[in-house]
Amino acid sequence: MARSLDGLVFVPVADQAPGQVGRETRFTYHEQDGRVWAEYSGGDVVRGHLVGTRAADTLDFRYVQLRLDGTTASGHCVSRLTELPDGRLRLDETWTWESQEGSGTSTVEQPPS
Repeated sequence: MARSLDGLVFVPVADQAPGQVGRETRFTYHEQDGRVWAEYSGGDVVRGHLVGTRAADTLDFRYVQLRLDGTTASGHCVSRLTELPDGRLRLDETWTWESQEGSGTSTVEQPPS
């Protein structure tokens, strides 16, 4: 898929555990020459950043976030980019915390217009 993520907003399709991203979290992505980065906030996350690379439909990045309770957390994520039937983009994510125990999967999508 050749569509750029630059300037696109993504939202989680479901809440995660407390202290993690949830349906109120908004990610704003940027992309240039195979590099991707994003800022995110909302819900239990005061401020978050991710930075990594994109090869075809696969994103590989590290993330770090500041939570409402003042704690920080970081991890690694690999995401698969797909296009939904209505043309919106979706990222199916497999992540692992590096600053604490835990791993899982999640999904973010462009919100409907």
